[in-house]
Amino acid sequence: MAAWYDSAVFYHIYPLGLCGSPKINDYQGGGQGFKQLDLWVDHMAELGCTAVYIGPLFESATHGYDTTDYKKVDSRLGTNEDFIRWVKLCHNAGIRVVVDGVFNHTGRDFAAFKNLKEEREGSWGKDWYCQVNFWGNSPFNDGFSYESWHGFAQLPRLNMANPAVREFLLDVVQYWVQTFDIDGIRLDCADVLDFNFMRELRTLTDGLKPDFWLMGEVIHGDYSRWVNPQMLHSVTNYELHKGIYSAHNSYNYFEMAHSIRRMYDKNYGICKDARLYNFVDNHDVDRIYDKLENKKNLFPIYAFLFTTIGIPSVYYGSEWGIAGHKENGSDDPLRPAIDLATFKGPNLELEAFIAKLAHIHTECPELIYGQLDELLLTNRQYAYARVYEGKACITILNNDEQEVWVDIKLPFGGGVCTDLIREEDVPVQGDHLSLTVPGNGAMVLRLC
Repeated sequence: MAAWYDSAVFYHIYPLGLCGSPKINDYQGGGQGFKQLDLWVDHMAELGCTAVYIGPLFESATHGYDTTDYKKVDSRLGTNEDFIRWVKLCHNAGIRVVVDGVFNHTGRDFAAFKNLKEEREGSWGKDWYCQVNFWGNSPFNDGFSYESWHGFAQLPRLNMANPAVREFLLDVVQYWVQTFDIDGIRLDCADVLDFNFMRELRTLTDGLKPDFWLMGEVIHGDYSRWVNPQMLHSVTNYELHKGIYSAHNSYNYFEMAHSIRRMYDKNYGICKDARLYNFVDNHDVDRIYDKLENKKNLFPIYAFLFTTIGIPSVYYGSEWGIAGHKENGSDDPLRPAIDLATFKGPNLELEAFIAKLAHIHTECPELIYGQLDELLLTNRQYAYARVYEGKACITILNNDEQEVWVDIKLPFGGGVCTDLIREEDVPVQGDHLSLTVPGNGAMVLRLC
Protein backbone atom coordinates (compact mmCIF):
# COMPACT_ATOMS: atom_id res chain seq x y z
CA MET A 1 0.00 0.00 0.00
CA ALA A 2 1.35 3.39 -1.01
CA ALA A 3 2.22 5.88 1.72
CA TRP A 4 1.39 9.58 1.55
CA TYR A 5 5.02 10.56 1.00
CA ASP A 6 5.32 8.46 -2.17
CA SER A 7 3.28 11.02 -4.10
CA ALA A 8 4.03 14.09 -1.97
CA VAL A 9 4.89 17.53 -3.34
CA PHE A 10 6.77 19.44 -0.64
CA TYR A 11 6.93 23.10 0.26
CA HIS A 12 9.97 24.07 2.35
CA ILE A 13 9.77 26.85 4.92
CA TYR A 14 12.57 28.27 7.09
CA PRO A 15 10.22 29.90 9.60
CA LEU A 16 12.59 32.17 11.55
CA GLY A 17 13.60 33.82 8.28
CA LEU A 18 10.21 33.92 6.60
CA CYS A 19 8.63 35.52 9.69
CA GLY A 20 11.44 38.05 10.14
CA SER A 21 12.09 36.81 13.67
CA PRO A 22 14.78 38.48 15.83
CA LYS A 23 18.25 37.02 15.18
CA ILE A 24 18.89 36.56 18.91
CA ASN A 25 16.36 34.88 21.17
CA ASP A 26 15.76 36.77 24.43
CA TYR A 27 13.50 33.90 25.62
CA GLN A 28 10.80 36.38 26.59
CA GLY A 29 8.18 34.81 24.30
CA GLY A 30 5.38 36.68 22.60
CA GLY A 31 6.30 35.64 19.05
CA GLN A 32 3.49 35.89 16.49
CA GLY A 33 5.09 33.95 13.65
CA PHE A 34 2.35 31.37 13.29
CA LYS A 35 -0.19 34.10 12.57
CA GLN A 36 1.92 34.99 9.55
CA LEU A 37 2.32 31.34 8.64
CA ASP A 38 -1.46 30.86 8.60
CA LEU A 39 -1.60 32.70 5.27
CA TRP A 40 0.89 30.30 3.73
CA VAL A 41 -1.34 27.25 4.24
CA ASP A 42 -3.77 28.35 1.51
CA HIS A 43 -0.85 29.38 -0.69
CA MET A 44 0.75 25.94 -0.36
CA ALA A 45 -2.53 24.22 -1.18
CA GLU A 46 -3.16 26.45 -4.21
CA LEU A 47 0.37 25.75 -5.43
CA GLY A 48 -0.44 22.03 -5.34
CA CYS A 49 1.76 21.10 -2.38
CA THR A 50 0.63 18.20 -0.23
CA ALA A 51 3.33 18.39 2.45
CA VAL A 52 5.42 21.04 4.19
CA TYR A 53 8.91 20.71 5.63
CA ILE A 54 9.16 23.47 8.23
CA GLY A 55 12.16 23.95 10.44
CA PRO A 56 14.00 24.40 12.60
CA LEU A 57 11.29 24.82 15.23
CA PHE A 58 12.85 23.82 18.57
CA GLU A 59 13.56 26.67 21.01
CA SER A 60 17.04 27.94 20.15
CA ALA A 61 19.44 30.79 20.80
CA THR A 62 19.98 32.15 17.27
CA HIS A 63 19.50 30.48 13.86
CA GLY A 64 17.46 27.52 15.08
CA TYR A 65 20.12 24.83 15.02
CA ASP A 66 21.59 25.71 18.44
CA THR A 67 18.78 24.07 20.41
CA THR A 68 17.93 25.24 23.92
CA ASP A 69 14.75 23.26 24.63
CA TYR A 70 13.70 20.22 22.58
CA LYS A 71 10.11 20.18 23.83
CA LYS A 72 9.29 23.80 23.19
CA VAL A 73 8.53 25.61 19.95
CA ASP A 74 10.85 28.58 19.37
CA SER A 75 9.24 31.40 21.34
CA ARG A 76 10.10 33.89 18.58
CA LEU A 77 7.50 32.07 16.47
CA GLY A 78 4.87 31.38 19.11
CA THR A 79 3.83 28.77 21.63
CA ASN A 80 3.35 25.01 21.52
CA GLU A 81 -0.40 25.64 21.36
CA ASP A 82 0.12 27.89 18.32
CA PHE A 83 1.96 25.10 16.52
CA ILE A 84 -0.68 22.50 17.45
CA ARG A 85 -3.28 24.76 15.85
CA TRP A 86 -1.13 25.35 12.76
CA VAL A 87 -0.59 21.62 12.20
CA LYS A 88 -4.37 21.11 12.35
CA LEU A 89 -4.79 23.91 9.83
CA CYS A 90 -2.35 22.17 7.49
CA HIS A 91 -4.00 18.78 7.96
CA ASN A 92 -7.41 20.28 7.19
CA ALA A 93 -5.95 21.59 3.93
CA GLY A 94 -4.59 18.13 3.03
CA ILE A 95 -0.99 19.08 3.86
CA ARG A 96 1.28 16.78 5.92
CA VAL A 97 3.79 18.39 8.31
CA VAL A 98 7.48 17.45 8.61
CA VAL A 99 9.81 19.19 11.07
CA ASP A 100 13.56 19.41 11.66
CA GLY A 101 15.18 17.02 14.11
CA VAL A 102 18.44 18.63 15.26
CA PHE A 103 19.98 15.66 17.06
CA ASN A 104 23.69 15.80 16.24
CA HIS A 105 24.40 18.82 18.44
CA THR A 106 22.79 21.30 20.82
CA GLY A 107 23.25 24.95 21.66
CA ARG A 108 25.30 26.11 24.63
CA ASP A 109 22.11 27.13 26.46
CA PHE A 110 20.82 23.54 26.50
CA ALA A 111 20.42 22.09 30.01
CA ALA A 112 23.14 19.41 29.66
CA PHE A 113 25.74 21.91 28.47
CA LYS A 114 24.83 24.46 31.13
CA ASN A 115 25.24 21.70 33.73
CA LEU A 116 28.63 20.84 32.24
CA LYS A 117 29.77 24.46 32.55
CA GLU A 118 28.50 24.77 36.12
CA GLU A 119 29.49 21.41 37.63
CA ARG A 120 32.43 20.44 35.37
CA GLU A 121 33.88 17.05 36.46
CA GLY A 122 30.93 16.42 38.76
CA SER A 123 28.26 17.20 36.17
CA TRP A 124 25.79 14.78 34.63
CA GLY A 125 26.22 16.74 31.40
CA LYS A 126 29.89 15.80 30.92
CA ASP A 127 28.92 12.44 29.37
CA TRP A 128 26.39 14.04 27.01
CA TYR A 129 29.04 15.52 24.73
CA CYS A 130 31.92 14.17 22.67
CA GLN A 131 35.56 14.48 23.69
CA VAL A 132 35.09 16.62 26.78
CA ASN A 133 38.58 17.41 28.08
CA PHE A 134 39.02 19.34 31.33
CA TRP A 135 42.71 19.91 30.54
CA GLY A 136 41.80 21.90 27.45
CA ASN A 137 39.89 25.08 26.69
CA SER A 138 37.28 26.36 24.21
CA PRO A 139 36.95 29.55 22.15
CA PHE A 140 34.49 30.66 24.85
CA ASN A 141 37.14 30.17 27.57
CA ASP A 142 35.08 27.50 29.34
CA GLY A 143 38.12 25.92 30.96
CA PHE A 144 37.48 22.68 29.06
CA SER A 145 37.32 21.63 25.41
CA TYR A 146 34.78 19.56 23.50
CA GLU A 147 33.96 18.39 19.98
CA SER A 148 31.62 20.59 17.99
CA TRP A 149 29.90 20.42 14.61
CA HIS A 150 32.43 21.40 11.92
CA GLY A 151 34.43 23.35 14.49
CA PHE A 152 31.58 25.75 15.37
CA ALA A 153 32.02 25.94 19.15
CA GLN A 154 28.46 27.21 19.63
CA LEU A 155 27.26 23.76 18.47
CA PRO A 156 28.67 21.15 20.89
CA ARG A 157 28.26 17.63 19.56
CA LEU A 158 26.07 15.16 21.44
CA ASN A 159 27.55 11.81 22.51
CA MET A 160 25.31 9.24 20.82
CA ALA A 161 27.21 6.44 22.55
CA ASN A 162 25.59 7.53 25.79
CA PRO A 163 22.31 5.59 26.27
CA ALA A 164 20.86 8.52 28.23
CA VAL A 165 21.31 10.80 25.22
CA ARG A 166 19.63 8.36 22.83
CA GLU A 167 16.78 7.77 25.29
CA PHE A 168 16.25 11.51 25.66
CA LEU A 169 16.14 12.11 21.89
CA LEU A 170 13.77 9.22 21.26
CA ASP A 171 11.52 10.60 23.99
CA VAL A 172 11.63 13.99 22.23
CA VAL A 173 10.44 12.41 18.98
CA GLN A 174 7.63 10.60 20.75
CA TYR A 175 6.62 13.88 22.39
CA TRP A 176 6.48 15.73 19.05
CA VAL A 177 4.43 13.00 17.38
CA GLN A 178 1.97 12.67 20.26
CA THR A 179 1.72 16.38 21.12
CA PHE A 180 1.79 18.03 17.70
CA ASP A 181 0.67 15.15 15.42
CA ILE A 182 3.56 15.70 13.01
CA ASP A 183 3.92 13.35 10.04
CA GLY A 184 7.69 13.15 9.66
CA ILE A 185 11.12 14.39 10.66
CA ARG A 186 14.00 15.66 8.58
CA LEU A 187 17.19 14.67 10.39
CA ASP A 188 19.70 17.49 10.38
CA CYS A 189 23.29 16.33 9.73
CA ALA A 190 22.18 12.74 9.11
CA ASP A 191 25.46 12.10 7.31
CA VAL A 192 27.26 12.22 10.68
CA LEU A 193 24.53 10.80 12.91
CA ASP A 194 24.96 7.44 14.63
CA PHE A 195 23.52 4.63 12.48
CA ASN A 196 22.29 2.68 15.50
CA PHE A 197 20.35 5.73 16.69
CA MET A 198 18.65 6.01 13.30
CA ARG A 199 17.70 2.32 13.47
CA GLU A 200 16.20 2.85 16.93
CA LEU A 201 14.38 5.93 15.64
CA ARG A 202 12.88 3.99 12.71
CA THR A 203 11.61 1.27 15.06
CA LEU A 204 10.05 3.89 17.35
CA THR A 205 8.33 5.93 14.65
CA ASP A 206 7.05 2.87 12.78
CA GLY A 207 5.26 1.98 16.02
CA LEU A 208 3.94 5.50 16.61
CA LYS A 209 2.65 6.10 13.08
CA PRO A 210 2.93 3.44 10.37
CA ASP A 211 3.29 6.08 7.63
CA PHE A 212 5.69 8.36 9.55
CA TRP A 213 8.41 9.66 7.20
CA LEU A 214 12.12 9.89 8.08
CA MET A 215 14.31 11.94 5.75
CA GLY A 216 17.97 12.74 6.34
CA GLU A 217 20.23 15.59 5.33
CA VAL A 218 23.07 13.86 3.47
CA ILE A 219 25.44 15.70 1.14
CA HIS A 220 27.84 13.15 -0.35
CA GLY A 221 28.20 9.39 -0.50
CA ASP A 222 26.25 6.27 -1.31
CA TYR A 223 22.73 7.30 -0.32
CA SER A 224 21.65 3.67 0.07
CA ARG A 225 23.73 3.52 3.29
CA TRP A 226 21.02 5.68 4.88
CA VAL A 227 17.95 4.81 2.79
CA ASN A 228 16.87 1.27 3.60
CA PRO A 229 14.08 -0.55 5.47
CA GLN A 230 15.96 -0.34 8.79
CA MET A 231 16.82 3.39 8.75
CA LEU A 232 15.52 6.27 6.65
CA HIS A 233 12.89 6.49 3.92
CA SER A 234 14.74 9.20 2.00
CA VAL A 235 17.65 11.66 1.98
CA THR A 236 18.37 15.03 0.39
CA ASN A 237 19.50 14.48 -3.20
CA TYR A 238 22.45 16.88 -3.30
CA GLU A 239 24.10 14.97 -6.13
CA LEU A 240 21.17 15.65 -8.45
CA HIS A 241 20.84 19.21 -7.14
CA LYS A 242 24.35 20.00 -8.38
CA GLY A 243 23.72 18.30 -11.71
CA ILE A 244 20.53 20.27 -12.35
CA TYR A 245 21.99 23.78 -12.40
CA SER A 246 25.38 22.69 -13.75
CA ALA A 247 23.82 20.87 -16.71
CA HIS A 248 21.86 23.96 -17.71
CA ASN A 249 24.77 26.36 -17.32
CA SER A 250 27.15 24.16 -19.32
CA TYR A 251 24.61 22.96 -21.90
CA ASN A 252 25.28 19.41 -20.80
CA TYR A 253 22.21 17.28 -20.10
CA PHE A 254 24.51 14.26 -19.93
CA GLU A 255 25.43 15.33 -16.39
CA MET A 256 21.82 15.14 -15.20
CA ALA A 257 21.21 11.89 -17.03
CA HIS A 258 24.33 10.34 -15.50
CA SER A 259 23.10 11.10 -11.97
CA ILE A 260 19.72 9.52 -12.75
CA ARG A 261 21.36 6.37 -14.12
CA ARG A 262 23.79 6.10 -11.20
CA MET A 263 21.00 6.26 -8.68
CA TYR A 264 18.01 4.65 -10.36
CA ASP A 265 19.09 2.30 -13.13
CA LYS A 266 16.84 -0.76 -12.69
CA ASN A 267 19.86 -3.11 -12.74
CA TYR A 268 22.73 -1.33 -10.99
CA GLY A 269 21.31 1.90 -9.51
CA ILE A 270 22.52 2.50 -5.96
CA CYS A 271 19.07 3.80 -4.92
CA LYS A 272 16.91 1.99 -7.47
CA ASP A 273 14.14 1.26 -4.97
CA ALA A 274 14.18 4.65 -3.21
CA ARG A 275 12.53 8.02 -3.71
CA LEU A 276 15.03 10.72 -2.79
CA TYR A 277 14.11 14.26 -1.78
CA ASN A 278 14.76 16.47 -4.82
CA PHE A 279 15.26 20.25 -4.69
CA VAL A 280 16.79 23.05 -6.73
CA ASP A 281 17.54 25.27 -3.72
CA ASN A 282 17.04 25.39 0.04
CA HIS A 283 17.97 27.36 3.18
CA ASP A 284 21.66 26.37 2.93
CA VAL A 285 22.46 26.98 -0.76
CA ASP A 286 22.09 29.92 -3.14
CA ARG A 287 18.73 30.36 -4.83
CA ILE A 288 18.41 28.66 -8.19
CA TYR A 289 17.80 32.09 -9.76
CA ASP A 290 21.32 33.15 -8.73
CA LYS A 291 22.91 29.89 -9.84
CA LEU A 292 21.54 30.09 -13.38
CA GLU A 293 23.40 31.97 -16.09
CA ASN A 294 20.23 32.01 -18.23
CA LYS A 295 17.25 32.68 -15.97
CA LYS A 296 14.83 31.40 -18.63
CA ASN A 297 16.04 27.89 -17.83
CA LEU A 298 13.95 27.99 -14.66
CA PHE A 299 11.17 26.46 -16.75
CA PRO A 300 12.93 23.29 -17.97
CA ILE A 301 14.53 22.96 -14.52
CA TYR A 302 11.20 22.83 -12.69
CA ALA A 303 9.73 20.55 -15.36
CA PHE A 304 12.56 18.13 -14.62
CA LEU A 305 12.16 18.49 -10.85
CA PHE A 306 8.50 17.46 -11.00
CA THR A 307 8.78 14.65 -13.53
CA THR A 308 12.01 12.84 -12.69
CA ILE A 309 12.23 10.07 -10.08
CA GLY A 310 11.93 11.31 -6.51
CA ILE A 311 9.98 13.65 -4.25
CA PRO A 312 9.90 17.28 -5.47
CA SER A 313 10.28 20.23 -3.11
CA VAL A 314 9.89 23.99 -3.63
CA TYR A 315 11.71 26.38 -1.27
CA TYR A 316 9.57 29.31 -0.16
CA GLY A 317 9.83 32.27 -2.51
CA SER A 318 11.51 30.37 -5.33
CA GLU A 319 8.14 29.77 -6.98
CA TRP A 320 8.39 33.45 -7.90
CA GLY A 321 12.02 33.22 -9.00
CA ILE A 322 13.39 35.40 -6.20
CA ALA A 323 17.13 35.96 -5.85
CA GLY A 324 19.31 35.12 -2.87
CA HIS A 325 22.95 34.21 -2.38
CA LYS A 326 25.29 33.94 0.59
CA GLU A 327 27.15 37.11 1.49
CA ASN A 328 30.23 37.26 3.72
CA GLY A 329 29.55 33.72 4.90
CA SER A 330 26.01 34.57 6.03
CA ASP A 331 22.97 32.50 5.10
CA ASP A 332 20.57 35.34 5.91
CA PRO A 333 20.03 36.39 2.25
CA LEU A 334 18.81 32.84 1.54
CA ARG A 335 16.18 33.13 4.29
CA PRO A 336 14.31 36.41 3.70
CA ALA A 337 11.23 37.69 5.47
CA ILE A 338 8.17 37.60 3.20
CA ASP A 339 4.81 39.07 4.18
CA LEU A 340 2.42 37.17 1.98
CA ALA A 341 -0.32 39.76 2.55
CA THR A 342 1.68 42.45 0.71
CA PHE A 343 4.34 40.55 -1.29
CA LYS A 344 4.17 40.72 -5.08
CA GLY A 345 6.08 37.89 -6.73
CA PRO A 346 8.43 38.96 -9.54
CA ASN A 347 7.56 35.99 -11.79
CA LEU A 348 3.90 34.99 -11.65
CA GLU A 349 4.30 32.99 -14.87
CA LEU A 350 6.78 30.71 -13.09
CA GLU A 351 4.43 30.34 -10.12
CA ALA A 352 1.59 29.25 -12.43
CA PHE A 353 3.92 26.84 -14.25
CA ILE A 354 5.02 25.23 -10.96
CA ALA A 355 1.40 24.93 -9.79
CA LYS A 356 0.56 23.18 -13.06
CA LEU A 357 3.49 20.78 -12.64
CA ALA A 358 2.56 20.05 -9.03
CA HIS A 359 -0.94 19.00 -10.01
CA ILE A 360 0.41 16.92 -12.91
CA HIS A 361 2.77 15.16 -10.50
CA THR A 362 -0.05 14.33 -8.11
CA GLU A 363 -2.47 13.17 -10.80
CA CYS A 364 -0.13 10.94 -12.84
CA PRO A 365 0.78 7.63 -11.15
CA GLU A 366 3.48 7.18 -13.79
CA LEU A 367 5.43 10.01 -12.14
CA ILE A 368 5.28 8.21 -8.81
CA TYR A 369 5.81 4.56 -9.73
CA GLY A 370 7.21 4.51 -13.26
CA GLN A 371 10.77 3.65 -14.19
CA LEU A 372 12.59 6.34 -16.16
CA ASP A 373 13.43 5.41 -19.76
CA GLU A 374 15.59 7.73 -21.86
CA LEU A 375 14.09 8.59 -25.24
CA LEU A 376 16.52 11.30 -26.38
CA LEU A 377 19.74 12.71 -24.94
CA THR A 378 21.94 15.43 -26.40
CA ASN A 379 23.83 18.29 -24.76
CA ARG A 380 20.82 20.57 -25.12
CA GLN A 381 17.79 18.30 -25.29
CA TYR A 382 16.68 15.54 -22.94
CA ALA A 383 13.54 13.44 -23.27
CA TYR A 384 12.43 10.58 -21.07
CA ALA A 385 9.33 8.57 -20.26
CA ARG A 386 7.92 7.36 -16.97
CA VAL A 387 5.89 4.26 -17.85
CA TYR A 388 3.36 2.59 -15.56
CA GLU A 389 0.37 0.31 -16.15
CA GLY A 390 0.01 0.97 -19.87
CA LYS A 391 0.42 4.76 -19.65
CA ALA A 392 3.46 6.98 -20.10
CA CYS A 393 4.29 10.49 -18.95
CA ILE A 394 6.87 11.96 -21.35
CA THR A 395 9.03 14.99 -20.56
CA ILE A 396 11.04 16.88 -23.18
CA LEU A 397 13.55 19.51 -22.00
CA ASN A 398 15.35 22.12 -24.07
CA ASN A 399 18.11 24.27 -22.54
CA ASP A 400 18.89 26.00 -25.86
CA GLU A 401 17.62 29.53 -26.44
CA GLN A 402 16.26 28.45 -29.83
CA GLU A 403 13.19 26.31 -30.35
CA VAL A 404 14.03 22.84 -31.58
CA TRP A 405 12.25 20.15 -33.59
CA VAL A 406 12.56 16.71 -32.05
CA ASP A 407 11.55 13.26 -33.20
CA ILE A 408 11.38 10.60 -30.51
CA LYS A 409 10.46 6.94 -30.50
CA LEU A 410 7.66 6.36 -28.01
CA PRO A 411 7.75 3.57 -25.40
CA PHE A 412 4.69 2.08 -27.15
CA GLY A 413 2.69 2.92 -30.24
CA GLY A 414 -0.87 4.04 -30.72
CA GLY A 415 -3.07 5.78 -28.23
CA VAL A 416 -3.75 9.42 -27.53
CA CYS A 417 -1.02 11.88 -26.56
CA THR A 418 -1.96 14.98 -24.54
CA ASP A 419 0.13 18.04 -23.77
CA LEU A 420 -0.58 18.28 -20.04
CA ILE A 421 0.65 21.86 -19.65
CA ARG A 422 -1.28 23.35 -22.57
CA GLU A 423 -4.13 20.84 -22.22
CA GLU A 424 -4.35 19.93 -25.90
CA ASP A 425 -3.89 16.77 -27.93
CA VAL A 426 -0.67 16.12 -29.84
CA PRO A 427 -0.72 13.96 -33.02
CA VAL A 428 1.15 10.64 -32.87
CA GLN A 429 2.56 8.92 -35.97
CA GLY A 430 2.71 5.22 -35.19
CA ASP A 431 5.29 4.83 -32.46
CA HIS A 432 6.95 8.20 -33.13
CA LEU A 433 6.30 11.71 -31.92
CA SER A 434 7.55 14.77 -33.81
CA LEU A 435 7.10 18.27 -32.45
CA THR A 436 8.74 21.61 -31.71
CA VAL A 437 9.92 22.41 -28.19
CA PRO A 438 10.26 26.09 -27.27
CA GLY A 439 13.65 27.60 -26.40
CA ASN A 440 14.50 27.33 -22.70
CA GLY A 441 11.30 25.35 -22.42
CA ALA A 442 9.76 22.01 -21.63
CA MET A 443 6.83 19.84 -22.60
CA VAL A 444 5.09 17.26 -20.42
CA LEU A 445 2.95 14.81 -22.38
CA ARG A 446 0.79 11.85 -21.45
CA LEU A 447 0.43 8.84 -23.71
CA CYS A 448 -2.57 6.60 -23.01
